[in-house]
Amino acid sequence: MTDKTRRRDLLRPVQLVGVAFIAAAFAGLVTAMAMGAWQSLPGEDVLRAWAVAGIVAGVSFIAVLLILSLLMLAVDPAEVQRPLDRPVLLRESPQDPPADEAPRDEDPRS
Repeated sequence: MTDKTRRRDLLRPVQLVGVAFIAAAFAGLVTAMAMGAWQSLPGEDVLRAWAVAGIVAGVSFIAVLLILSLLMLAVDPAEVQRPLDRPVLLRESPQDPPADEAPRDEDPRS
């Protein structure tokens, strides 16, 4: 075995499909409840509610699977294990002086 982190090790395909399935089931159940699938409605309306819930679940499954897969392509597996010594949201710009070398001419309390 090697010590390199592979893209497959970050999020295994079964985990990817599992997350997409859970999101699809949630979207389908919310749609079914919103359309009244468990209410005492005529049979045609209940069937329509379940059909729309199935369509919403299928679309959300595909969308979540696609989005998570594309986001995983944006992650460099080599950089996952590397420690980070700087703030994540701040850019590294060479023209900005480090915080400990900033000029201290002004009194911050005034």
